[in-house]
Amino acid sequence: MDEQSPIAATLAQVGPRLRRIRTQRGVTLSALAEATGISKSTLSRLESGLRRPSLELLLPIAQAHQVPLDELVGAPEVGDPRIRLRPRVHKGRTMISLSAQPGGLQAWKSIIPAHQNRPEPVTHEGYEWLYVLSGRLRLVLADHDLIMGPGEAAEFDTRLPHWFGPTGDSPVEILSLFGPQGERVHVRAKPRSRTDSTPARIDSARSK
Repeated sequence: MDEQSPIAATLAQVGPRLRRIRTQRGVTLSALAEATGISKSTLSRLESGLRRPSLELLLPIAQAHQVPLDELVGAPEVGDPRIRLRPRVHKGRTMISLSAQPGGLQAWKSIIPAHQNRPEPVTHEGYEWLYVLSGRLRLVLADHDLIMGPGEAAEFDTRLPHWFGPTGDSPVEILSLFGPQGERVHVRAKPRSRTDSTPARIDSARSK
């Protein structure tokens, strides 16, 4: 029995990959058809392997999903496999985006230098989740003033006056998730009491 050629094997995986990428993004065939100008029936046949993939079809799909073309066809990685993260400095803080897609929930890794320890609370729309990787983080949130260490997390409504930065003589390294108002991190933990008036959930945080 003849073995399937590498090209044929790659093309055979395009349809399932297209369906997986679309469903992971919560996009319907109708919505993708409207965004790409490709008929719904053609998209369905392409995902089912009944239509041979071509650049004419794959290019608008890649553009609609905002992914590289080689992610759709499963081209093998070549060269250095390391991910090239691009840190940027914002108001003295080194920030590295960990999110692949624009909009919606955004993930960041941040390093805040030791000298940035003067609270300057701000307010804005959104919801934020913080996790301390190293160092000690001071979180000022409305009437709360908390110190958090490695492994501790907090989540809060950013419409409340808030500020966070290092405490002591060392920088602090954190992971943060930020999303529009209403988007929250679903923490699998015991629900808080309805009578609890604290405006944020602080996991294992200690009062300053």
